Amino acid sequence: MNKFTLPIVMLIIFFSGFHLNGQSRTKNNSLQFLDSIPLPNITGRLDHMALDEKRQLVFITAVNYNSVVVVDLKNKTMYHTITGLRKPHGVVYIPQSNSIVVTSGANGACDVFDALTFQKKLTIQLSSDADNIRYDSTAQKIYVGYGSGGIAIIDARSFKLMQEIKLTGHPESFQIDRSTNRLYVNVPDTRKIEIIDLEKNRATAQWDLTEAQSNFPMSLDETYHRLFIGCRYPPKLLILDAENGKQIASIDTEKDVDDIYFDKARKQIYLSYGSGFVEVFKMNTSGSYKRTDKIITGLMARTSLFIPELNQFIVASPMGTNRPAFLLVYHIN
Repeated sequence: MNKFTLPIVMLIIFFSGFHLNGQSRTKNNSLQFLDSIPLPNITGRLDHMALDEKRQLVFITAVNYNSVVVVDLKNKTMYHTITGLRKPHGVVYIPQSNSIVVTSGANGACDVFDALTFQKKLTIQLSSDADNIRYDSTAQKIYVGYGSGGIAIIDARSFKLMQEIKLTGHPESFQIDRSTNRLYVNVPDTRKIEIIDLEKNRATAQWDLTEAQSNFPMSLDETYHRLFIGCRYPPKLLILDAENGKQIASIDTEKDVDDIYFDKARKQIYLSYGSGFVEVFKMNTSGSYKRTDKIITGLMARTSLFIPELNQFIVASPMGTNRPAFLLVYHIN
């Protein structure tokens, strides 16, 4: 074997594990590959996503492209691009008013667009670095993490800023627990989870993370009162009791976790990683969790969206060498 043969063999072994469109060749996966939808000319990082269920449109923030990419899942095409944004990060769709709300990190803007015409309606201005966003359809409120430590509450009908809640650092992912009227917030700057009482509209508790840090993504099981926290250093999935913050389990994971989703119907957790994988963990009858699948998606395909209404899981893969950005679509078995 000469000096050139070994690298070639290693490349063959690596690429034999998945197709160029990111489909894992492992059979009987929890996620079955359906399609790869190209996103022509979209460069740079792809961040958060949202869904218009009725029209089956997915909205993806393209951070460096300063745009929101609109993808038609039904027709498997890139449908539209909303331009003129400044480092967009978060996005939600408001069906009651057929509006799209986009948060921008560069200027702290929360821009509201008409979802039919894609024309801007108005802007809610926050101090800086508007990031993660959640929509509570029951309370008709929008929550936005921003700045050096705050959650802004916006009325989803009038799009007026209602209140700002201070935190100890910049918030990353957060989840609404409607059963307890709480908001759980990842604050990686201080290695904490902060708990906001949504009746008092203020932070009332803090839980320290000691086993791992860089706690960015989060998901919630409201039935069993469990929080799923993705940490990057070291790479772990921490499972906490959502009532008191007590750690239930710690599981080693792949690197660079960016999104976590809990599938209530199947009692499964989906995690997507910048290292190029999606992992699936299933809750056993004993209440413990076991990894059931590991699917290759492609390097830096870290952002994902769980769509229970369509039984689909999608992963955004940014532009790479000699290939465009694309959206990987999986059916959940």
